[in-house]
Amino acid sequence: MSFDLVFFGGTGDLTWRKLMPALFQAFRHGKLPEGGRILAVARDEQTDERYREWLKERFREVEAGKRPNDEEFERFASLVHYRRMDLSQPEHYARLKEWLGERNADTVVLYLATSPHLFTQICQQLGEAGLNGPKVRVVLEKPLGHDLASAQEINKVVRSVFAETQAFRIDHYLGKPSVQNLMALRFGNALFEPLWRRESIANIQITLAEGLGVGTRGPFYDGTGALRDMIQNHALQLLTMIAMEAPSSNDADAIRDEKLKVLRALKPFTAESVARDVVRGQYRAGNIEGKPVPGYLDEGKIPAGSQTETFVALRTEVQNWRWAGVPFYLRTGKRLAARDAQIVINFRPVPHPIFPGSSCPNRLIIKLQPEDGLELQLMAAKGGSSTEALSPVSLDLDFDKAFAADRVGAYERLLLDAIAGKLNLFVRSDEQEQAWKWVEPILDFWKQDSTGPRNYVAGTWGPPAASALVARDGHSWIEEC
Repeated sequence: MSFDLVFFGGTGDLTWRKLMPALFQAFRHGKLPEGGRILAVARDEQTDERYREWLKERFREVEAGKRPNDEEFERFASLVHYRRMDLSQPEHYARLKEWLGERNADTVVLYLATSPHLFTQICQQLGEAGLNGPKVRVVLEKPLGHDLASAQEINKVVRSVFAETQAFRIDHYLGKPSVQNLMALRFGNALFEPLWRRESIANIQITLAEGLGVGTRGPFYDGTGALRDMIQNHALQLLTMIAMEAPSSNDADAIRDEKLKVLRALKPFTAESVARDVVRGQYRAGNIEGKPVPGYLDEGKIPAGSQTETFVALRTEVQNWRWAGVPFYLRTGKRLAARDAQIVINFRPVPHPIFPGSSCPNRLIIKLQPEDGLELQLMAAKGGSSTEALSPVSLDLDFDKAFAADRVGAYERLLLDAIAGKLNLFVRSDEQEQAWKWVEPILDFWKQDSTGPRNYVAGTWGPPAASALVARDGHSWIEEC
């Protein structure tokens, strides 16, 4: 299958840090379809050769195991081309159409790796140039909007140019192998289904924690914040995959229909419940791995007195028969105690304990990063005596070891799926808009709340109020057990 893959924003950070390295890995692994061309477009005046040399220099900054040697890069670079484009000029789109029409590839993928405020302009221009035929797909990188109204405006323009089946809204978390295993865990095995409900599960925790600060992303992050950056998309997508009902098939729309039902069943926020069930924080100076780090307000290009949140913890419920009364706790933050992304399923304690001592409830931990695997925590007897207390034991599966030869990175998987036209791991417009609708009351409340975010010391697990949020229900975060 021949394809043309066009990166708008061809000299931007996303393209050279994530997308080109992911494509190279697909090329190295022999997964990139034959007959492909990769076109980078940007405002700079460059030739193919100059761009390839520039890209080769950028590859030196990529993780060592993912860098090409000279021979590999030469073969990969032969697929890479460059065109100068001013994205506001219609004639430049006409020339792009001519270039793509030179060989009439089976598939054309247009990846908008630009600032989101350019999405509507680019899509309108693509439509006017006729670059929206049935074999064309457009990939939209997050963030897709700043609030519900802006997301709806983007989707309105995209729908005026492309069919829904042509629009690939990317959330790179959905490309992680561990996240794909959520579907396999739930719907490829009979083991957990009888337990996957309110009668057996006490609470569910989703943690997306980072040890890093905002770094060079200060201006972007200060206008975004943790709620928009991580909760509205990544965390909610994980929640839908944990809570959804079994789809009728592995078809993209069957899966996305069930995820949408979960989003619509989330308990809506009011001003009162935001004040009670949502904690926002902002990191202050502290220590990470024994080294001092600055506070958020001391980071580069952060406005004095900024009230942007770098931490969010919240409590919600899925209001349906399967999950009624089960609290879902979501949290994310920067400069936390560890880089740790995981989903913790806490089961209820046994109804009538017969062994001495305290007995910890069973727990299933779905590890997303830095490890990738499953851990099932059980109670067992050592066999010393009939009156001994039970001890916790773990059944631990490391996917990186179990499937060492077949692991595929998130962007690599998503790029290959976009080329192949597989929508399963991409977000539909109604999902995206429903997620914005759910978080918008939180944003509205914060606009009126003069108290601002709570402080927490860098290198900790966030403000103490986040622990109190969970303790109110008689539970605790996993690191506090």
